[in-house]
Amino acid sequence: MSALIHAHGLSRSYPVPRTHLFERARVNVALEPTDLEVAAGESLGLIGESGSGKSTLVRLLLGLDRPTSGQLFVDGRAVDAAASARSLHWLRRQTGLVFQDPYASLDPRMTAGQIIAEPLWALDIPGDHRVRVREVLMQVGLDADMADRHPHEFSGGQRQRIAIARAIAHRPRILVGDEPMSALDVTVRAQVLALFERLRRDEGLTLILVSHDIGLVQNLSDTVAVMKDGRIVERGTTVDVLQHPTQDYTRQLLAAIPVIPRAPEA
Repeated sequence: MSALIHAHGLSRSYPVPRTHLFERARVNVALEPTDLEVAAGESLGLIGESGSGKSTLVRLLLGLDRPTSGQLFVDGRAVDAAASARSLHWLRRQTGLVFQDPYASLDPRMTAGQIIAEPLWALDIPGDHRVRVREVLMQVGLDADMADRHPHEFSGGQRQRIAIARAIAHRPRILVGDEPMSALDVTVRAQVLALFERLRRDEGLTLILVSHDIGLVQNLSDTVAVMKDGRIVERGTTVDVLQHPTQDYTRQLLAAIPVIPRAPEA
């Protein structure tokens, strides 16, 4: 498989505000220079503690932030995050993003149909947007006539399905989930997991999944990258990394997964 995403030396630092006039300028390094390739059709899981650099890396890969150094190529084309919003339409058409909180990520003043159609008109996607909204609603397991309802009229799982519908409405090649199931209960998580798996298979999506949930990554990802202190410290197939980790930090992450002890037999 060819590389759909290729990052070389990608890094991000932020200036730290001075506490007094004569203090030396300091920076906070959120992401050390990082090389990463994601093949077309691959499903990559990014795992690590909070503050490890996962979300920073994802923002850079989506062109939502400007790297301090390094280069990013998507489908062989260089990404200039400093470019105008319109000149990055080609990248927005390639990518879709599902956020953690399905309620906070949906505008309560808009109907589900308007929310799903937003990327279609924002990216100048041709065609009948109303027809496409109905198609995508049914694709994510909702009735087409739900397009006229507002977010507060849906359950948490249904709201996340709407968020997924919005992310795929413009037929992107890359779907990114930033903790997309952490706000859902166990039963709904299983349903949304099955939806992600089906969409990936049917649409041929390249999937990047940021999650603290090792079980979720294990079910959805072909490969895993483990991040710590702004660096990728281990990467490989999901089976190799999760069952035969080579780094102490990865072993510590896996050891921290809670295990419910079996009840004693009567």
